[in-house]
Amino acid sequence: MARETRKSRAHTGLTAEDILRTLKANASPENVAGMARYGIKPEKNYGVCTPVLTEIAERVQGNHELALELWTSGIRDARLVACFMDDPDQVTEEQMDDWVEDFNSWDVCDGCCLHLFSWSKNAHKKAREWSGREEEYVKRAGYVMMATLAVHDKAAPNGQFEAYFPLIVKGATDERNYVKKAVNWALRQIGKRNLALNKEAVVLAKRIQKMDSKSAKWIASDAFRELTNEKTLQRLKKKSAT
Repeated sequence: MARETRKSRAHTGLTAEDILRTLKANASPENVAGMARYGIKPEKNYGVCTPVLTEIAERVQGNHELALELWTSGIRDARLVACFMDDPDQVTEEQMDDWVEDFNSWDVCDGCCLHLFSWSKNAHKKAREWSGREEEYVKRAGYVMMATLAVHDKAAPNGQFEAYFPLIVKGATDERNYVKKAVNWALRQIGKRNLALNKEAVVLAKRIQKMDSKSAKWIASDAFRELTNEKTLQRLKKKSAT
């Protein structure tokens, strides 16, 4: 299936040790403390700001083996660099299953899905599989994949995303914060893909709103509000006219 992909770049001779030293040199205890207030665990976290992580990743873009090595460090900042710089064409299904098991915070989960996994050939498969798992961050990853694919996978037919609707319904009753927010994200992004999916997503939101679950009612009301507002509808109408 044709899909817009990231381009790999020539990489420098930086080693994992070089990158880890740079990350440590840019450590910020203040950032670590601030992140902790937003649910990002302080353990193995240097608190390096995103622009620095991005700059490092750009210098080693596409170096798959280096990405694997950085991931094994267990350090949050190094893992984000790995997600930003790995080559999605070289990402295997085994790697995806191994890495998702290591997710222990929403930022690494989302960063990995957004910048790497959603560009891989197994993206839709893993969205389906992971959404059915019980582990909080694995399950979140499944729905984050749906949300990011709704943006990235320009060539996918509507049916590819309509197939996610039963999975969204199933996940809507999960009361865990990081899961329910991802389910909501998936519903909203699919509903903002085009007018046809918008109408279907609105119908689905109404259905979910009737479920006997606080989580489901929040997911539905929040999605319904965004999917039916004038700004969203005008953008979709403009998009359909081009």
